[in-house]
Amino acid sequence: MTEDAVHELAQVNIARLKAPLDSPQLKDFVDALEPVNAAADAADGFVWRLQSEGGDATDIPVFGDSWLIVNLTMWRDADALTAFMYQGRHREMLARRREWFERPAEAVTALWWVPAGHRPTVAEAESRLRHLRTHGPTPYAFTLRTSYPAGASEPVPGEVPEGLDCSV
Repeated sequence: MTEDAVHELAQVNIARLKAPLDSPQLKDFVDALEPVNAAADAADGFVWRLQSEGGDATDIPVFGDSWLIVNLTMWRDADALTAFMYQGRHREMLARRREWFERPAEAVTALWWVPAGHRPTVAEAESRLRHLRTHGPTPYAFTLRTSYPAGASEPVPGEVPEGLDCSV
């Protein structure tokens, strides 16, 4: 078994809404959620995504802020994630993100490696994003621009923020 086969890439991104999800301003975004999620589900290298009974994660709280939405996904590797992000309907949505979301003042996306089969929680994703904001890219939480190889994100003593359970 290769190193990549025993690890999967977790990805979280958050966005602060400019208006309520049921507003006319966000209609195009909301209408695109189902087709974009379906494209992700079918993408080469896609493993899993966080979703509620509604089929997406827009009603799952993150950072205790009702104006933030979360996207938490798992991928085979960074190449698979990048290929999905910059093609098709998702690319179209990225180009329009300023219409729907506030411009971020700090990092809103973090990546990290987990053992294959592990499904991170929102609390784990929040911890990784906080770590990235505080320390910049490290093996614990990184970006596509500054990444680390599979297996690099395994917690080491003292590296995991208090109260975070990274067990499978």
